[in-house]
Amino acid sequence: MKSNLLKEVLKHQVYPALGCTEPVSVALSAACAASALKKENIKKATLFLDGATFKNGLGVKVPNTGGLRGNLVAAALGLVLKNPEKKMELLKYVTPKILNIALDLIKQKRVVLNTVSKKGFYICVKAIGEKGNKVKCVISGGHQEISYLSLNNKILKEKKQKAQKNSYLQKLKTATVADLIYAAEQADKEDLAYIKQGVKMNLSASKAAEGLKKVGFYLKNLVRQKILSKNLVIDTKILCAQAADGRMDGFSHPVMSSGGSGNQGIVAILVPYYVGSQLKIKEEKILKSIALSHLLNGYVKVFTGELAPICGCAIAAGVGAAAALVYQQKGADIKAITLAINNIISDIGGMLCDGAKSGCALKVVSSVDSALRAAFMGIKHYGITEAEGFVGNCAEKTIQNLSKISNVGMLKVDSTIVGIMKEKIK
Repeated sequence: MKSNLLKEVLKHQVYPALGCTEPVSVALSAACAASALKKENIKKATLFLDGATFKNGLGVKVPNTGGLRGNLVAAALGLVLKNPEKKMELLKYVTPKILNIALDLIKQKRVVLNTVSKKGFYICVKAIGEKGNKVKCVISGGHQEISYLSLNNKILKEKKQKAQKNSYLQKLKTATVADLIYAAEQADKEDLAYIKQGVKMNLSASKAAEGLKKVGFYLKNLVRQKILSKNLVIDTKILCAQAADGRMDGFSHPVMSSGGSGNQGIVAILVPYYVGSQLKIKEEKILKSIALSHLLNGYVKVFTGELAPICGCAIAAGVGAAAALVYQQKGADIKAITLAINNIISDIGGMLCDGAKSGCALKVVSSVDSALRAAFMGIKHYGITEAEGFVGNCAEKTIQNLSKISNVGMLKVDSTIVGIMKEKIK
């Protein structure tokens, strides 16, 4: 039943992205709206973003802008680029001329931004062309999922909610960890080649950001000063931190995302790859472990939501990475994988998400550290059980309990953080 689940997750949730995925998704929605107007220039455009998307795009740098930040810049660029066919790599095509036109739109207040109370990931761009034509584009349910597009109230594209009920997300939601392991083990040559492409992409992104004086650089400094010892754990943290540093600094270098997030892609891919290669695990098993990592990342997010009040690098990608490391050593040992998942969720399950920014690299480092610790304890069949805290009687229940804490217990967290951010930018 779930043998094609990996292909669906790879297709919908694992793709190259240039820049932080929230502002890039804003740019994509704007580019789609502008493209529908064809050669007509934009007279005015209004953005409507859910609070979590606004939060994630506020403080992060946009690629090819010389260090400019935020959703408004991304939207203006999308309106000028008009290249939705490039999907999450559309900002690769920003030139100084395009940037200047986009900044003029902002300066003339022809692009404005509003937040809306929407449950789940939501971006809406309403634009009016110079000839009076009106277009509306909505992205929801995924960073590159255009769910609605209309021109002068004529619907050009619409995805019905009912049609999504039997989607891969429903299959993912009803899966067990055993199902996900089975799906990962069914990976064919095409799947493994695509997963390997993601490894190469993320390694290259880390290498490109080596000289950046941010989190990865200062971790290396601590090793040079012998405050930290050089070992597998610190090397993995540095590798992942550098890639996150570059992304958050607006580097014009794509990474392979996971669950719609570049930073989650860095953790989900690079942790099992680097640790597995250093421990001489066979390449095919490493790649299948990364497949499991992607599947688990997606599985967690089915319950917590596309953008949760808690950090996805910790409770989604970190979970995937920890399970992948156990799989490399123990195969389909459900007990060991369950304990590893319980360990990392019990450890850093409450890590808050306050939007994409340079500080995300710190959270990536914490996630990597916890994932390795959780995995190698799980391998020895040591871990947190249902006798403690909110941990459930199986990995699936632990994840669902965490989801309840995130979606019910922390209901006001995102709006509180967004409120603080809005006060700051006043």
